[in-house]
Amino acid sequence: MTNGFWFSDEQQAIRDGVLRLCARFDAEYWRNADETGRFPEEFVAAMCEAGWLGAAMPTELGGSGLGVTEAAIAMQAVAESGAGFSGASAVHLNIFGPMPQLKLIPRLISGQDRMCFGVTEPNAGLDTTSLTTKAVRTNEGYVISGRKMWTTMAQRATKMLIVARTTPKAEVKKATDGISLFYVDFDRERITATPIPKMGRKAIESNAVFIDDLHVPADALVGEEGRGFYYLLEGLNPERILIGAEAVGLGRAALKRAATYAKERIVFGRPIGMNQGVAHPLARSWAELEAANLMAFKAAAMYDAGRECGAESNAAKYLGGEAGFNACEAAVMAHGGMGYAKEFDVERYMRESMIARLAPVSREMILNYIAERVLGLPKSY
Repeated sequence: MTNGFWFSDEQQAIRDGVLRLCARFDAEYWRNADETGRFPEEFVAAMCEAGWLGAAMPTELGGSGLGVTEAAIAMQAVAESGAGFSGASAVHLNIFGPMPQLKLIPRLISGQDRMCFGVTEPNAGLDTTSLTTKAVRTNEGYVISGRKMWTTMAQRATKMLIVARTTPKAEVKKATDGISLFYVDFDRERITATPIPKMGRKAIESNAVFIDDLHVPADALVGEEGRGFYYLLEGLNPERILIGAEAVGLGRAALKRAATYAKERIVFGRPIGMNQGVAHPLARSWAELEAANLMAFKAAAMYDAGRECGAESNAAKYLGGEAGFNACEAAVMAHGGMGYAKEFDVERYMRESMIARLAPVSREMILNYIAERVLGLPKSY
């Protein structure tokens, strides 16, 4: 952002371009995707054709070579258009891939391959060092077995990035050692994915995944064996920044709907927006969203400049998630009983707003991080 507070002409052109594209997919399109669970194929194809997939991936791999700032601008515009997290999650991994060194990234950018990411486990959750999925070395490569939870897009994935232990936790000096990354074909004879019925974002399915003796070649290993946890850390800050920016976009979509309704809805002979009980929560939401937005783009600018930005990235995700949720709640309340009706869309936004509060890391773990790393308080977990 120019001077840290507004977009450059080039950045504004990115935002305008994405919003123009998204305008082709109206509220009815996303309402139908939410109702039926149908994946937004047309939207993803349009984003691919326009060259937005791989926007922040290196040019030598077929990407646009833009920064996390530009990726956040694009993803925020998707959510803000009314697509919400149904739209953002459909292209999230392709906009900023977690592993730029993967040789097959050009196929992800072109849409030829679709990737899912297997990290979370039923009994590990946020404690990645306690994962039990294992990869046993063989003469030909590795055999991977284990379980993953909340794996997005596994129903249509052709590739899977898997986090697995190559050395048991009891045999390493540091719990973060002995974890490796593998990029494998999604072999449906060895990998079973079962959708998890959930609160929102039905069009982008989440899955319980079972991996049963999956034989993979040695070159499926990403980078160096045992260094997977550290590779994961490289992608944490950009992911938090994007989630925070997307949550702000979702909140803005809800706020726009609510303000329009508050101007048009007449009760007792006057628009309900004249009542401070309606107007003030919406005004407060605008202020919260703008503050969260500044943190998100500060974190993005710091990341793009190569500066340490762990605290800012975590704060961006936390503030975006909270401000987005508050705006969606205020929008539902402003609509009164109609806020509960699907035709006004704010109930969908509110359901989706929970995503940024829960994932990819809890609010409490973010506060733990800031307490320890910024304030110097003793570690609590």
